[in-house]
Amino acid sequence: MNKFNPLLYLVTDRGLAKGRPIENIVEQAVNGGVTMVQLREKDCTTLEFVNLAVRLKKILAPFQVPLIINDRLDVALAADADGLHIGQQDMPYVIARKLLGKNKIIGFSVENIAQAREANKMDVDYIGLSPVFVTGTKPELMNALGLEGIREIASFSKHCMVAIGGINARNAGDVLQAGANGLAVVSAIVSADDPMMAAREIRQEIDKFIKT
Repeated sequence: MNKFNPLLYLVTDRGLAKGRPIENIVEQAVNGGVTMVQLREKDCTTLEFVNLAVRLKKILAPFQVPLIINDRLDVALAADADGLHIGQQDMPYVIARKLLGKNKIIGFSVENIAQAREANKMDVDYIGLSPVFVTGTKPELMNALGLEGIREIASFSKHCMVAIGGINARNAGDVLQAGANGLAVVSAIVSADDPMMAAREIRQEIDKFIKT
């Protein structure tokens, strides 16, 4: 497995940023304790996506925080990102690994127990459990795994598990106690008036349960 720290994983969403540059939010969040960043862009050109990825990589390099690209293998390659996150309908894992190479991080979304079992056949670096709680950032995923779903997947999964969906400082401890190895957060940081403080509050909760 490639080395990375999944404790507090920021997933970007410009639509939730209140008009602020994603670069500023990411830098503040990393100063608050974020350990990984996934750049997720659905509504921009490929050129804009690549340029933003390159800028974020430069921001993250001094912190040794990896930059993961959502869905877009071409952007991950063009920006020499640290990894790629793929979903059930995206680039097949085998092809992504072949093109990215063995030294890049690859994450894979699972949305139910059956998909988590199937993921055990893959040599991915982590699985994203989505959604733990129903959330507005993924309205198409209406069946939440809940804490029981995390517990069940933790009982058999061979992978590092990153939980996402409706996670914030109030429920972070419950999700970790259920078996998640890390927490992916979108709106609780991206929409916060003070992203650094929001990240710090979640990280403090994480650190109560997982000692680094």
